[in-house]
Amino acid sequence: MFDAKKVKLGIAPIGWCNDDMPELGGENTFKQTVSEMALAGFTGCEIGNKYPSDPAELKHQLDLRGMRIASRWFSSFLLTKPYEEVEKEFVRELDFLAAVGADRINVSEQSGSIQGQMDTPILTGSHKPVMDDAQWDRFCDGLNKLGKVAVERGFKLCFHHHMGTVVQTAGETDRMMANTDPRYVFLCYDTGHFTFAGEDPLAMLRKYVDRVGHVHLKDMRLDVVEQARKNSWSFLQAVRNGAFTVPGDGNVDFDPVFKLLSEAKYEGWLLVEAEQDPAKADPLEYAQKARAYIKAHTGL
Repeated sequence: MFDAKKVKLGIAPIGWCNDDMPELGGENTFKQTVSEMALAGFTGCEIGNKYPSDPAELKHQLDLRGMRIASRWFSSFLLTKPYEEVEKEFVRELDFLAAVGADRINVSEQSGSIQGQMDTPILTGSHKPVMDDAQWDRFCDGLNKLGKVAVERGFKLCFHHHMGTVVQTAGETDRMMANTDPRYVFLCYDTGHFTFAGEDPLAMLRKYVDRVGHVHLKDMRLDVVEQARKNSWSFLQAVRNGAFTVPGDGNVDFDPVFKLLSEAKYEGWLLVEAEQDPAKADPLEYAQKARAYIKAHTGL
């Protein structure tokens, strides 16, 4: 199905320790986290809040375990900060990622985001930010500029649509993709966030498979999503209550996703990203579940 030389498997540390809620998995150390990732059969990961800030030390610890960095989250504030300031921060992140051998960066526009607000409903009401035409122009122009900087450094800027942000829905993703340069801006395709938003993740992949630069494999427990809607939970409350899980443990159908990506000859990372409460979902156990599912359904 996939070319094992061109498609790599990784997992995010967010199943061990949550960046938005550090108390979740606060007891899990960096070394334990990456050791368990390797033990579960993954060869790459993204970067969490427990990771060393020295790229040489980070690379050394990963090399010991046969691991590498796949990508890293970057919070952009193109709507609320001067572009030059955002670019400076972006270049600093590229410098770090280059030092550890990565070639992807996941960008999420965080201006006005409600994803980190514990008491703001994520599925009810009109709480999430919505851009006007002028803001759309500023946002897409900024993304194109950042994407050009990334390409010139040998990176792909992969935009991460995300619940509670200015790019959450299919329509918002469509407008962002239509108004950015395909040479510079790619999609960080996330099965979970499209599903959570009530969109069809397969339909979105069909539209943009040729611009997918990074893949987040996230499953959803739709019964918990429905509870989030009924109880007006925030994004963080939904996470705490188990809305997300690893592939094969929820309601997302991954087989057609894998098929479409393989037919398009996707090259890059398939990265499991499933934020859960480690006290309820043992990270190693769930990492092993995810790895077994991916092997069974892709052969990788």
